[in-house]
Amino acid sequence: MAVYVVGHKSPDTDSVTSAIAYAELKKAQGVDAIAIMQGELNPESTMVLEKFGFAAPEIMTDATGKQIILVDHSDIAQAPDNLKDGEVVEIIDHHKIGDVTTNNPILFCAQPVGCTGTVIKQLYEINKVDIPKNIAGIMLAAILSDTVLFKSPTTTDADKAACEGLAAIAGVSDMEALAMEMFKAKSAVQGVPMKDLIFRDYKDFDMAGKKVGCGQLELVDLSLVADMRDDLYKALQEVKDEGGRHSIFLMLTDIMKEGTDLMAITDDPSIIEKAFGKKLEGQTVWIDGMMSRKKQTIPPLQKVFGA
Repeated sequence: MAVYVVGHKSPDTDSVTSAIAYAELKKAQGVDAIAIMQGELNPESTMVLEKFGFAAPEIMTDATGKQIILVDHSDIAQAPDNLKDGEVVEIIDHHKIGDVTTNNPILFCAQPVGCTGTVIKQLYEINKVDIPKNIAGIMLAAILSDTVLFKSPTTTDADKAACEGLAAIAGVSDMEALAMEMFKAKSAVQGVPMKDLIFRDYKDFDMAGKKVGCGQLELVDLSLVADMRDDLYKALQEVKDEGGRHSIFLMLTDIMKEGTDLMAITDDPSIIEKAFGKKLEGQTVWIDGMMSRKKQTIPPLQKVFGA
């Protein structure tokens, strides 16, 4: 029986490449593993897969009757639909433990590192399986992306060490050049529908029974969205209303200035000040140093919501 390896909804580079890399490891162990994804590739992920010679995985959004390995998430809201009608057999992640439960014991490997790719590299080593050159390339790209070239507070020494090893295997001599190539790709926003930008890197969370959404656009310069802020805000309001969300956020992250202009629409504006110590200034609030949704945006919100 095939086992499907899948990352979260609105796939990013770590989610997609982790599915590919971990499926490759499972194949080396004799498992019929198939990498899939739950949505279309974003520009950065497209660039990374093309650069290292991979086709995009097929899209599959329904887990009914299937064996599933979750990578880069363990939240039901981010998993394939009808997960309860499938069977989760493994979870490989680097986030907080989510709300996915299983009927049987499984391999659950989650570590507090900057990228699932770092965890998967260790699993290759533990299982004494050589990492193919092209797989090393996409894993390297994922770590550079998730850690924002080691600028993110999620970065650990393990991530840096993994990158050194993967770069050597992949034949990448200039990690910064690769990272900048990716940053330019992910900064492509002109001509893209507003909702596509919101969902480019987006996750929903259950916070004490309230649905809270958070997207992130990582940009080399916020001037790239200067003339579309009103349209983004309008689309964000629509996404909030359509999904019955209590609050919705869009992180406009300036990679070079290392901070985020946080766009927010919420039923309770006081949560902004409670979570981040600052009030909204119109549509957004600038939070210096905010780079990571996982570590700097979601945990303060969860604390305020009591999740």
